[in-house]
Amino acid sequence: QVQLVESGGGLVQAGGSLRLSCAASGRTFSTRAMGWFRQAPGKEREFVAAISWSGGSTYYADSVKGRFTISRDNAKNTVYLQMNSLKPEDTAVYYCAAAAVGRTTMTFAEYAYWGQGTQVTVSS
Repeated sequence: QVQLVESGGGLVQAGGSLRLSCAASGRTFSTRAMGWFRQAPGKEREFVAAISWSGGSTYYADSVKGRFTISRDNAKNTVYLQMNSLKPEDTAVYYCAAAAVGRTTMTFAEYAYWGQGTQVTVSS
């Protein structure tokens, strides 16, 4: 069992930055790939970024590539999402997720555990 708690969301102006954190409980964190997804009002949840169990492999959605960076600290059971050059279209609830596998994956069905989400609002 893995429990995930996100933090770091908030209101920011376009062009600004935020850093999301996701603290995980459970002894299997370091063996699992981790991902960030987001869901805007009226839209489906979409993949944002993923990182492998070791942190050696990362993958990003085209819409955030070059602006967002995912990282993890296995000693702290925490995964991060650094978001720079934020745009109004980045406004969404951001969810942290723990995969059932160790390799990076953008496949929704491969994520077994989800956090409650944190709101990110980018004003123009």
